[in-house]
Amino acid sequence: MSRAKNRLSAARKSRKAVPRRKAFETTGKVNMLKEGAAFVDIEGSDDDVYIPSKKLRGALHGDIVKIIVRREKTLSKSAEGEVIEVLERSQTPHVGVLQIRGNDAWVIIESRIMPYDIFIPIENEDSLPTIGGMKAENGLKVAAVVTEWPKKSYYPIGKIVDVLGKPGENETEMHAILAQFDLPYRFDEAVSNAANEISDVIDQKEIDKRRDYRGVTTFTIDPSDAKDYDDALSVQQLENGNWEIGVHIADVTHYVTPNSIVDKEAYYRATSVYLVDRTVPMLPENLSNKLCSLRPNEDKLCFSVIFEMDHKAKIISKWYGRTIIRSNYRFTYEQAQELIEGENGPLKNEILKCHELATIVRKKRFAAGAISFERPEMKVKCDENGKPIDVYQKEGKEANWLIEEFMLLANKAVAELVSKEMKLKDPIFVYRIHENPNSEKIDAIRNIAGIFGHQLGETNTPKNISTTLNKLLKDVKGKPEEGVLEMLALRSMARARYSTENVGHYGLAFKYYTHFTSPIRRYPDMMVHRLLATYLDHSRPQDRHYWEECCKYSSQREQLATEAERASTKYKLVEFMQDKIGVEFEGKVSGLTEWGMYVEIEPTKIEGMVPLREIKSDYYIFDEDTFTLRGKSSGRQYTIGSPVKVKVLRANLEQKLLDYQLVEEDLPINTEKDNFNTKSNPKTFKGNNRKRK
Repeated sequence: MSRAKNRLSAARKSRKAVPRRKAFETTGKVNMLKEGAAFVDIEGSDDDVYIPSKKLRGALHGDIVKIIVRREKTLSKSAEGEVIEVLERSQTPHVGVLQIRGNDAWVIIESRIMPYDIFIPIENEDSLPTIGGMKAENGLKVAAVVTEWPKKSYYPIGKIVDVLGKPGENETEMHAILAQFDLPYRFDEAVSNAANEISDVIDQKEIDKRRDYRGVTTFTIDPSDAKDYDDALSVQQLENGNWEIGVHIADVTHYVTPNSIVDKEAYYRATSVYLVDRTVPMLPENLSNKLCSLRPNEDKLCFSVIFEMDHKAKIISKWYGRTIIRSNYRFTYEQAQELIEGENGPLKNEILKCHELATIVRKKRFAAGAISFERPEMKVKCDENGKPIDVYQKEGKEANWLIEEFMLLANKAVAELVSKEMKLKDPIFVYRIHENPNSEKIDAIRNIAGIFGHQLGETNTPKNISTTLNKLLKDVKGKPEEGVLEMLALRSMARARYSTENVGHYGLAFKYYTHFTSPIRRYPDMMVHRLLATYLDHSRPQDRHYWEECCKYSSQREQLATEAERASTKYKLVEFMQDKIGVEFEGKVSGLTEWGMYVEIEPTKIEGMVPLREIKSDYYIFDEDTFTLRGKSSGRQYTIGSPVKVKVLRANLEQKLLDYQLVEEDLPINTEKDNFNTKSNPKTFKGNNRKRK
């Protein structure tokens, strides 16, 4: 179980208990723990069931299993059971190093979710596969899937599905992360060839079908290292004094036709993946960086939403349809920000007008109940060989907001058009939905906020929740508890996903919302383009089940991509800290559990854990009621935001873990030990002996 899942409380109080029964059968997905036991997440429920290692019957992480639940555990209120059948083996590979001894081959796994090595049956070394032009050889890192685990065998049996390279090399390790989440990192030759054969010629017949915006001032704003520019803004003042703002999105579906080999590959990938040192695109380069990229001074085909707005950013009218544009200028965020801050440069007046309107739109959105999350984002800078050389804070300024607000506006407008303005009866459409927060998690925020002296207001309606959360986040800005309360607020939110059933987007305070603006990097946006085109052509899609299955699949792939991106960041952060073993840093406590204290060091905000078992000066106890760690003998206590000094103890690159050691010199001691009755919470006494999750 991940650190993140257990960071704020070791107790499982907030999780609903499975209904008490003598015994019952159910199915779910295995989440393996390092120690060999597992939890099974029950299908269609927030519940999970603990399975001891001896009762897993060969089930592994990601497998779909049938289990029998026999009793409830008294302490954690979580049910305990055993696996009675493995229904489906996970096809997500396990990554490890290939070791060959005679005619025996093994993949030696170093993973927190796979406690077993995998046996690979071979006749001899020559029978090992060659994949992607690389031969599987002794000592190389490979990806393998488990094919079976016979009842009388002590180990799982599998096959090699990819050869990644020499352990420790940057390419190998980044490919290993992608393989770990079943994400591809290369295009098959047939897919690349098919993409390269797509013509870049725009004939006059196609131009005649579209609105021509090539004579209107148009620009893109993207990160400095971006190569795929899939959105552009046009701006012009109309004769009536109003402003016309065009949101132009690359017309990917003009080039990628349904069920073509490129389309099938794009659907399989579902999204581009952004690792620390690279982008793994959804579409081959000829499409993502050339044909569909809205590069300056080139004619480009787009799908557009055109807004007429008055000087108060009120929308007077909207138009939707296919266009042809010619971008006049490609801005980086930094260049656009300089214009906003007063520097002179090209298209300054246009940038300032768009910024003025976007600022008004943004204020309206937050007034309507949007949640304002502004957690600092730390970025890792790598050299040309992928070695991390710096960690810095990424700042989101007005230039970022400028683009964001118009993209949000376009996404909202497209969803509103299909859902209500066209007056269609039960339209099939792809929505980006975000359900209301979990009430139990809101109560947890209230409790933790109270510990720090903050009160949460009324939370009886979704609008009240957003209002009170925004106020809380504003009140804690710059305070030690800011990080934990903002993280709790984020975790109270449901995960946004795709669905044909619209329930609105809570976080953005939109009743109707979709993803229309990034078809180069998100397959659901291509789905939206196709559906919108169908409705604009006065036709109707037929199969709701098909589109819903596409939504579910895209949501799953998006989550895998997010996990891979986080894993690559963790890997590079640990790599960055490898040469700093023994170095001391100032930091702040960022999280507490019954087995450790999490600390963010300055100035990089890199988080590591101080295992309680490593603190030799005292026996520390976690009090979840007051959210503190307190020394049994000394009374010394720590809470979220407490300043500490730590020394880097360990940097485990394979498991992407950092351990710190507490430097205890000159730390304050609470001498009022009598006020702390350790017997009041006997659960906390297992803290220092608990295994790390």
